[in-house]
Amino acid sequence: MLRTSRFVIALAATAILTIAYSPAEAETNEIRIGKQYGLAYLPLMVMESQKLYEKRAAELGISTKPVYLTLGTNTAANEALISGNLDVITNGPPGFLLFWARTKGTRNEIKGIAPLLSQSMWLNTRDPNVKSVRDFTEKDRIAVTAIKTSVPAILLQMAAAKAFGDAQYNKFDPLTVSLSHPDGMNTLLSGKTEITAHFTSPPFQNIEVKNPNIRTILTSEDVLGGLPTFNLLFTTAKFGEDNPKAIEALVKSLDDAQTLIRNNKDRAAEIYIEMSNSKNVSKAEILELLNDPGTVYTLTPQKFMSYVEFLKRIGSMKTVPESWKDLFFSYVHSQPGD
Repeated sequence: MLRTSRFVIALAATAILTIAYSPAEAETNEIRIGKQYGLAYLPLMVMESQKLYEKRAAELGISTKPVYLTLGTNTAANEALISGNLDVITNGPPGFLLFWARTKGTRNEIKGIAPLLSQSMWLNTRDPNVKSVRDFTEKDRIAVTAIKTSVPAILLQMAAAKAFGDAQYNKFDPLTVSLSHPDGMNTLLSGKTEITAHFTSPPFQNIEVKNPNIRTILTSEDVLGGLPTFNLLFTTAKFGEDNPKAIEALVKSLDDAQTLIRNNKDRAAEIYIEMSNSKNVSKAEILELLNDPGTVYTLTPQKFMSYVEFLKRIGSMKTVPESWKDLFFSYVHSQPGD
């Protein structure tokens, strides 16, 4: 009887120890992170190249390994997150906000982790007759990364509302064509397709305007009145809650990457060229972009509520946050966001 009692006590002690250590063991073995093309994703390239995530994960006592995957469009990224093929993805604020509102309160509810950077975006055209958005006609086609939901698509809607009134916010939707940033740039530069304009980001927009036949007619600052977050990392609320240390390691390593970019632009430019296998731009051109005040690598969420107000006003967003903090896990709540 005494042996049985000792056995039960030992078994209970083992169970307690297992529970005590279960949070660390429960963390995912790998975190699959989706990214896209362009200088906006440089922090993820730096993280991968310098193994920054692995260092932060080890400090937190977890063995989670990052897997970086490149997708061409935001739509593909969203589908991969919901299907469970990716754990963390990137998107611009408008697409993220619409996704957040659509999933709020469901089993697929999403939540922001942290921004990758704030950045100026340009609407470029090769049509000599187009001096402003007011001059677009049904003959024009405007390349954006995703129709109706991407950052450029929503900025175009905001520009239309500003020029023609809220009732015509979607005036340019029929003119938009979904293309990745590199494909949009190549089609605009070729001058041989129906694409006459491209709303894009560095380095693609900068490469385009080096062509004397292409010029900028609108920027994101013209629309929003200030520099906005270009894209952010986010995941499902469930994944974040189940893997707090894995997400904490992600935020810390992202901060490390942004700090490297700000403090060592020369090395950051080298990493971009190495990781993107870019043949269209030189190191000197990348350095020029990194020194541009229109590109700021920061964890601070910017202009989220400006997007919310517009999307609510036109009826695209029924569920809205009271504050930008409602959109994010607590990791960036100390930032001076808006």
